[in-house]
Amino acid sequence: MSSIAERRKFILDNISEKGFVKVSDLAEALDVTPTTIRKDLTYLETQGLLYRAYGSALPTSPQVMDINMNTKRLINLELKQQIARRAQDLISENDSIILSAGSTISVFAEVLRPKGRLNVVTSAVNVSMLLGDMFNVTVMQLGGILYGNSFCVVGMDAIQSLNYLHCAKVFFGVDGFDPEFGVSCATREEAELTRKMMEVSNTSIVLADSTKLGCKGFGRICSAEDIDILITDKGISADMKRNLEGKGVEVIIA
Repeated sequence: MSSIAERRKFILDNISEKGFVKVSDLAEALDVTPTTIRKDLTYLETQGLLYRAYGSALPTSPQVMDINMNTKRLINLELKQQIARRAQDLISENDSIILSAGSTISVFAEVLRPKGRLNVVTSAVNVSMLLGDMFNVTVMQLGGILYGNSFCVVGMDAIQSLNYLHCAKVFFGVDGFDPEFGVSCATREEAELTRKMMEVSNTSIVLADSTKLGCKGFGRICSAEDIDILITDKGISADMKRNLEGKGVEVIIA
């Protein structure tokens, strides 16, 4: 690129076309250093033209945009993998759990290795496909209206079917976890379903990388005090950790 303006236009064009770009890919394509790209992304973010994530960028904030699952999964992937591996430690022998939809939960399902038998209830079609062929896992796929962006079923059918179940734990991802506003996601329908999942579970566990902390999604799920455990990464600030722990949340850093 012969100028800063052309380089930044190239970045915006790629984000518009792909919905998500990585710093390393942009640096290679433009033959510049990752530091240069990060400076460009910082400038473009200050202009409200994109949203920066860890090692990548999006056309707008994921807290206010319901992004396609295949794209969303790649955002902060390494952090999600760390969180997923730590969440595996909370699976007990012969356990019964609920897994919501979401990119972090999808990564969790990829690394999940049961101890003994495991019953899994899920609203996510992709999670059912990942776990359905494990010989020691029984999967109950909730029915309802399939929401293509997240591979999640929503609606009253899904909610009502949970009335006949009880599980030890529910694991779910979020788009925002703010100590005052509470826990939130991209849609009201998913928030309603997640609340029901919490109601029929002993322990509510949120898997969220540190970029979600202090953010607010469109659909409010519950207050921070309603969460038993948060598994996040070392990017969480000391103040945020102290604030959440003061509300009774056990914070586990992957």
